[in-house]
Amino acid sequence: MTATDIPSPASDVPADPTVRTPARGPSDLHGPVLAWFDQHARDLPWRRPEAGAWGVMVSEFMLQQTPVSRVLPVYEQWLARWPRPADLAAEASGEAVRAWGRLGYPRRALRLHGAAVAITERHGGDVPREHAQLLALPGIGEYTAAAVASFAYGQRHAVLDTNVRRVFARAAGGIQYPPNATTAAERRLARALLPEDEATAARWAAASMELGALVCTARNEDCARCPVAGVCAWRLAGKPAHDGPPRRGQTYAGTDRQVRGKLLAVLRDAVTPVPRSALERVWDEPVQRDRALDGLVADGLVEPLENDRFRLPQT
Repeated sequence: MTATDIPSPASDVPADPTVRTPARGPSDLHGPVLAWFDQHARDLPWRRPEAGAWGVMVSEFMLQQTPVSRVLPVYEQWLARWPRPADLAAEASGEAVRAWGRLGYPRRALRLHGAAVAITERHGGDVPREHAQLLALPGIGEYTAAAVASFAYGQRHAVLDTNVRRVFARAAGGIQYPPNATTAAERRLARALLPEDEATAARWAAASMELGALVCTARNEDCARCPVAGVCAWRLAGKPAHDGPPRRGQTYAGTDRQVRGKLLAVLRDAVTPVPRSALERVWDEPVQRDRALDGLVADGLVEPLENDRFRLPQT
């Protein structure tokens, strides 16, 4: 897909002289979004120069499926305790799980610890600059590698998180929501929309992400505040409702995730190994509780000991 291949919406756009035609190329989107970002970007600690590449990496791990408001206090505590990868690598992985607190999806803490160990062993303690080296770190996928290379080192990469995918789906694709999983077509479109200049491309990645987080949200999008509403294919098509596969929900109450969280909370608060009886008190249903505990052990988040006791991993 080339820049001129950006899909246009249906032809029955209202005949309003103030309504512009849908975006035909990247230039229709770049200028307005970047100018909006200059005015409205949040002052977040991982965007400040002193955050460095390690601060960016920590934020990217924490922000996956977790809102900024919940991440901020944990991020600050984490960087105060482990200002460099080697500081984290020197501690047991269980301490990373403990410090992760209630951010959810605690396997991210283990993966971040593993990445810190690899950075210390392979790269002298400095987060690597090259995308391929970032991608080779344990626990880092295409998105995180592109995000760190872009946000920390100002490189030109397509950074496709949920917010960016939604902005592109609406502004360029004319649909309300992107597919549940990132597609090859989305990656081609993202590359076609990248500015050629590296510094501009890195800022575009941050700006399009911010637009999706603050304005072009999943629900209650605020088109009146959107800098590209006049060329947005979805808006100009009359905002057709989503007709693809059902969108995945975020149910939590009563799930194994909730049980895992309760079990981990007991272990995080403990300074000595915890007997099974203490874990049994946080969830009454034994089958689900045991399944959740077994899953935590299998994931390396909990270490079983003799005499039916458990603790966070010490390796």
